[in-house]
Amino acid sequence: MRMILLGPPGAGKGTQAKALAQKLKLPHISTGDLLRQNVSQGSALGKLARDFMNGGALVPDELVTQMLKSRISQPDTEKGFILDGYPRNINQAKALDDILKKRNTAIDLVIYLDTSVPVIIQRLSGRLVCSVCGANFHTKNMPPKVRMACDNCGGKLYQRSDDLDETIKKRLQVYLEESAPLIQYYNSKHRLHRLLADGDKNIVLKRIIDLANPVRNTKAKMR
Repeated sequence: MRMILLGPPGAGKGTQAKALAQKLKLPHISTGDLLRQNVSQGSALGKLARDFMNGGALVPDELVTQMLKSRISQPDTEKGFILDGYPRNINQAKALDDILKKRNTAIDLVIYLDTSVPVIIQRLSGRLVCSVCGANFHTKNMPPKVRMACDNCGGKLYQRSDDLDETIKKRLQVYLEESAPLIQYYNSKHRLHRLLADGDKNIVLKRIIDLANPVRNTKAKMR
């Protein structure tokens, strides 16, 4: 099963994708993780990406897509995967379709996590990020065991400058404008399901699984 999680910043895509990956026994593929891995490993793609990142520029779609293509060609994705952070626009969505078409497969399910503005602000304004490994924590929802220290590696935690209230509202507006064509694209393919993601993360996870199971069962019968 090949699934995409979409949603605005603070919708909980990363949290849900990780939990979902464990439940469904599928790899969770995050573009943020892909970029960090390629850069840290010094791959050819990582070196190119680092040049853009060091210059304060966005990594081009083509480069991110090449990283994704390499990742989904690995053996652990044979039964499917869960995408988080990709695609971000129509060009990436079409590129992904082309890659999968050459493998005689396609995206099975796209879930959009609908989240209200107050909830997004509450989630993002309390987010803490590890300066070493990039792990995420939250002052209320998922506090670290030791104040301002990462549970995983002990690195110092910090709040991103774009997780302040006014910046969050601007980021949200930009996302909604940029994602509208992408949502329409998957809706036209009858792959998109919208799901209210304001509540407890375990309740949201159950709703996602309830949407995913019929698709998984149908695919299993077709084998």
